[in-house]
Amino acid sequence: MTRFLATTLILAATAAAASEDIADQYPQSELYSKPVEVIPHVFSAIGATAPPTYENAGHNNNLSFIVTDEGVVVINAGASARLAAALHDEIKQVTDQPVVLVINENGQGHAMLGNSYWRDLGVDVLAHVDAVEETIQNGDFILMGMERYNRDRAEGTRVEHANLTFEDRYDLTLGGVAIEVMHMGPAHDPGDIQVWIPEWKILIAGDIAFHERMLPIFEHTCTSCWLETWETRMEPLAPTYVIPGHGHPTNLDQVRRYTYDYLTDLREKIGAHIEEGGDLASAYYVDQERWRNLDTFEELATKNAGRVFAEMEWE
Repeated sequence: MTRFLATTLILAATAAAASEDIADQYPQSELYSKPVEVIPHVFSAIGATAPPTYENAGHNNNLSFIVTDEGVVVINAGASARLAAALHDEIKQVTDQPVVLVINENGQGHAMLGNSYWRDLGVDVLAHVDAVEETIQNGDFILMGMERYNRDRAEGTRVEHANLTFEDRYDLTLGGVAIEVMHMGPAHDPGDIQVWIPEWKILIAGDIAFHERMLPIFEHTCTSCWLETWETRMEPLAPTYVIPGHGHPTNLDQVRRYTYDYLTDLREKIGAHIEEGGDLASAYYVDQERWRNLDTFEELATKNAGRVFAEMEWE
């Protein structure tokens, strides 16, 4: 185990380490933090756990990359062209190998708005078909949202859809490293993907897994589907290392605790509330104190409860 990962496992076991109160950790760069080597050859620039702001330049997710002898694979294009360029500058400090593939973990802005930078360099961008459908339908709105908070830092960014797509799985071998890009099933957002390197037992999990910040439940999120995907597809992999979509690299037990266990607990609370004849107005206030230590609890807990009520009311 690398010294970095050992440190992050300790941090992950305590209160949220990446508090949104922490200032930009890498002020000389557009990035919120400098990429670190999680295990040999796999790096990640850990984003803020706060919402996207001008101060963090929209870097509030993890931007990861895999270095091989035949090229570099990047996971997440970044929230802007400038952020993508900043990540590329860091990659060049690590290796002379070119970036040969960029993977969007879903259709959200911080995963795909940097596509324009990479495509202008001739780099292929891969995404799930559902993520591309999302960027086709809502890309202009996603871009405008980023422009509002990022102002001058949005310069040079345009909507550019992934030019490569897949439905269930996309396999590649680069420099002798087998990389499996998979869509395990419905989870947090349409087109969520996971990147699995079986030889190294590391899963770049994307937004199926959370632990330092409270996961957001959207109107389109199916929490029962998320739990089923976790049980049937993620658990059998039994990864040793997990890089979640947000927060420091950790292990399976930790993300299970704050993702699977949280969803299970919230659904049990809402289910009991419905059985007792409770309505939506009071559903917002079911007991979630167990999870108060998570970043973004205040912003998301009541919203999550309301959305799970709406989902479960007719189950």
